[in-house]
Amino acid sequence: MNWIIPLIDDYHKWLKNKTITTWDNQTGWAAISTPFIGLFNDVIEIYVQKKTDTTFLLSDGGDTLQNLELVGVNINASSNRKNILNQILINYGVTLMNDNELVTETDLKSFPSKKHNFLSAIMEINDLYVLAKNNVNSIFKEEVEQYLAEENLIYTNDFICKGTTGLEFAFDFQIAAKSTELVIKTFNRMDKSNLTNFLFSWEDIKSVRQKSTKKQVLALAIINDSNKVNETHIEALNSKKATSFLWSNKENLVEKKKLFIN
Repeated sequence: MNWIIPLIDDYHKWLKNKTITTWDNQTGWAAISTPFIGLFNDVIEIYVQKKTDTTFLLSDGGDTLQNLELVGVNINASSNRKNILNQILINYGVTLMNDNELVTETDLKSFPSKKHNFLSAIMEINDLYVLAKNNVNSIFKEEVEQYLAEENLIYTNDFICKGTTGLEFAFDFQIAAKSTELVIKTFNRMDKSNLTNFLFSWEDIKSVRQKSTKKQVLALAIINDSNKVNETHIEALNSKKATSFLWSNKENLVEKKKLFIN
């Protein structure tokens, strides 16, 4: 097995050659540029401050979570994401400061392993972007639910209703008022297929619900417009007299009124 030793040695040499350190005399922080790739295909950089002769503080400068937000992954907007983040931090002995900065402390002897674990934590947290993409629909629905709760709206989760075809259709939320009922579907990414399904579902249950509840049944599509929205999809909703709600406008009073029915 002697053939593997030169390979490992070459890797160590490559790792050392690709690790660049700079020093800031004013702040007392050293920056370590590593060969590991970050979220934007740039290198991951960490920062080290000497606390005493034998203790050191490692930090990511807040870059990791800030970069996730730049690509649309807000950790604080989802309890699932926060739970995953907390587990990663525990696994690698890393602490979250001020809700955005990753830090860990180490002594001289433990510096190599602590630095390795710190980098591992950063790379695993970066992967939350991929995880979010895989679970993106459920996470966006969770963000919408949190918003409805914050607006003090009374709603039903996972509302199911049978239509004229005899089939049962599921909507993410339902809000019932005195004379009106609103069925809501969330769209992290709207396409022709899921839009058609939503409009068909609403049309199929409308007459059944209106007959049984004596209420007008309205439909609302809450759309995550951080992903590009096709204007023809909005036009299709309007043509069927369904309402669209763009997530980026959720604090707009005109948009909010779409949720408060009579």
